[in-house]
Amino acid sequence: MRHAFGLLLGVVLTPALLYGAAWGYAQAARSFDVAGQDITDRTRIHGSFALLAAVGLMAGVVIVARWASPLVSLVPALVLLGLSAYFLVDPGRALDLPSRVPPAGDLDAGLRTLLGSGLYAMVGFALLAPTWAPRRWSSRPDDVPPY
Repeated sequence: MRHAFGLLLGVVLTPALLYGAAWGYAQAARSFDVAGQDITDRTRIHGSFALLAAVGLMAGVVIVARWASPLVSLVPALVLLGLSAYFLVDPGRALDLPSRVPPAGDLDAGLRTLLGSGLYAMVGFALLAPTWAPRRWSSRPDDVPPY
C-alpha cells in the first residue's frame, strides 16, 4: 500500500515540480533588468523566489524522507530525465512540447529554458539517487531487527 500511495504522490508531484520551477523562473526573469542590474518589480521577484524555494523544499523533502516510498522520487526523476534525454535526441520537438499542453504564455518560456539549460536533468538525477537506498524499499522500520 505504501508503494501505491508513493506512485500516486509521485504522479501528483511531477507537474508541481515542472510547472512550479518553470513559472517561478519565468516570473523571476521578468522582474529584473540584466543590463541595468536592477530589480524592476520587487513584489514579483519576492513571490517567484518564494515559489522556487517551495519547489526546492518539496524536492528536498522527497529526497530525504525515510518514510516515503522510493516511487515518490522515482516517478518525477524518470519524467525529468526522459524529457532531458528527449531534448538531447530531438531538441526541436522537445522544445515544442510546452506549447502543446496548457497553460501557455510565460510558463512555456520557463519550461523551455529550464529544459534547455539542463536544470531538469540535474534535478532528475538528484531525485533518482534516493531510489538506490535499499531501506527505502523496505516497509520494516530501521530499529526492528531483521530476525
